[in-house]
Amino acid sequence: TELHFGLHNYQKEVVERALKGENIIIWLPTGGGKTRAAVYVAKKHLETTPNAKVMVLVNKVHLVDQHYNKEFEPHLGGTFIIKKVSGENKEKDFFGLVVKQSQVVICTAQILYNALINKEEARHVELSDITLLIIDECHHTQKEEAYNKVMRLYVEKKLKGEKPLPQILGLTASPGTGGAKTLDKAVEHVLEICANLDSAIVSAKEYASELKEVVPKPRKIFKIVNERLKDPFGDHLISMMNTIHSRMNLPQDFRLKKCGTQEYEADVVDLEERGIQEKNRLLAQCALHLRQYNDALLINDTLRMIDAYRSLEEYYSKKRTNPIDGTDTFLLELFEENQVELKNLAMDSRFDNPKMDELQSTLLQQFGSGVPSRAIIFSKTRKSTHCLKDWVLKNRALQEAGIKADILTGAGNGITYMTQNEQAETIRNFRMGSLNLLISTSVAEEGLDIPECNLVVRYGLLTNEIAQQQASGRARARDSQYEFIGQAGGREHCRERINECLEELTGQAIDRVQTMTPQDFCTKVSLQEMVVTCTKIKQRRQAEKRSRNTASSIQLLCRNCFTPVASGSDIKLVENMYVNVNPDFKKHYTFGDQLTLERSFEDWEPRCTISCKICSKKWGNEIKYKKCAILPNLAIKNFVLESPGQERLPVKKWKDVPFTVEEFNFKEYCEENITDLLD
Repeated sequence: TELHFGLHNYQKEVVERALKGENIIIWLPTGGGKTRAAVYVAKKHLETTPNAKVMVLVNKVHLVDQHYNKEFEPHLGGTFIIKKVSGENKEKDFFGLVVKQSQVVICTAQILYNALINKEEARHVELSDITLLIIDECHHTQKEEAYNKVMRLYVEKKLKGEKPLPQILGLTASPGTGGAKTLDKAVEHVLEICANLDSAIVSAKEYASELKEVVPKPRKIFKIVNERLKDPFGDHLISMMNTIHSRMNLPQDFRLKKCGTQEYEADVVDLEERGIQEKNRLLAQCALHLRQYNDALLINDTLRMIDAYRSLEEYYSKKRTNPIDGTDTFLLELFEENQVELKNLAMDSRFDNPKMDELQSTLLQQFGSGVPSRAIIFSKTRKSTHCLKDWVLKNRALQEAGIKADILTGAGNGITYMTQNEQAETIRNFRMGSLNLLISTSVAEEGLDIPECNLVVRYGLLTNEIAQQQASGRARARDSQYEFIGQAGGREHCRERINECLEELTGQAIDRVQTMTPQDFCTKVSLQEMVVTCTKIKQRRQAEKRSRNTASSIQLLCRNCFTPVASGSDIKLVENMYVNVNPDFKKHYTFGDQLTLERSFEDWEPRCTISCKICSKKWGNEIKYKKCAILPNLAIKNFVLESPGQERLPVKKWKDVPFTVEEFNFKEYCEENITDLLD
């Protein structure tokens, strides 16, 4: 069995301490075979530990299948019982039993966390049942993610001296610097990851040269493009924005940043919230529309003018139905009066985007060279991937070069999201060669098993050094190149250069952490106690905030027309959804399209989308619960809360509402609404 593992020397080097039972984070670049090294550790652990139980945690659903099919099942399946569990399959409902019957379980972190806090026997798992916990992409222990919640339970047990605890094995290609720009701060960031995982960090030292040989770094090319000489389309958008600025009489203390930037977007988001708090609908609505114009400027900067024009056209086509007041009429008329002019400017090829020309020549150079090629373009938004695909399909030169492109975006449950199956299908086609160009959002940067590419292009992207390392790790074919296209001195260019420095900094920080004396390292890990205390304080604060108001004293208003439509006491929590259980709520909304979700759920099914009867603002969708109760499932971001003192609060997430939402009581609901349910 040793033979078919075929580990490289650098892999043997990084697993050495883990084989002795120490808690370790393995840091190897993308393509360096971290998962294979982890399988090897798991195998040795299973062979030498009585009652061994290995749990493999991943942070994205598609990685459950990938790790199972590619690594764990082929290498360990003949000898050990391996199970995979994700939100997609029924086994999560008796996860405790699955864990009892298996020796290796691969699942998302959320499923394990739910099982650790769930007391029902069939679903419950104890940390002490697990002997080895493998955490994939473990740099995600920052923030309030499921990894962190699992590890917090571990650290609490450790600090209380409770035993036994599992051995920890973390895997990462890019711990990042956590936004730090100095070595000291970057060291703190790496130590924080070590503290969160209660582990030391290990990388290839003795066999570093072999690692370089096995995982070649792609050639990096910066394609720097000059600004458009003239941009009459963008100028016209800005003049329309200025018309809106003068109409909305901005607050005295407010200075808007430059149009067409992320900073401007942040400003108008603040203005909309301010409009809501000050009950000033003119300010709130103008801010929402300005965000759309700013979006169009950002699209114009990266893509075609016609893409920017279409994004506005689509927005306003939905606004034509029912303007509520003079503000709506003004905004709609402004667009309609300028529509023809905008469209004509957008069609004028003299002002085409020079970045698109650069992208075209990059692709033609690669695909026209006669060498069979595979490429990925990473772009910022789902919208931009759709625009780029449309461009490739309509571009004669690219079609003649034999480019066959498709989109790869994240799994989710909106219209523009891809399902898991569509993702898998696209990657399969790319592997087989019926597609040779993927146009992707950052979903493909991390973990997705994408075949080797000779060209990776980052196009119009502002991301951190972790995403950059993950992306360049996709250019794995020999002699492949990693290319960046951006404007001279532009923000993306600066960011890319900063990322290169940060990548260096990460390496230096890890070196520093590795050379600390055990005493130093241990004092730093007292961070753990601090983290546990801080979390408790934070939870207490949230609970206090929720007990400030009774649910019945809070009113929900439509975020667009400010009509009061519900009371906080109408809202109940069912299966992580916030539903309105008051039957009278029906008279406030109209129905839209039927929702379809790829996966089915045990207790409920989705129905139509719902919108405000007065202004058509989308609110959420209905669900059918236990085959009989029809309940509106609401997104809080589409409402405004009004407290007893007439104070208005825009809230982004349900967890931040200033009152307590109770669990849905199905039995009680049925008794109260028996006549409706029988109809």
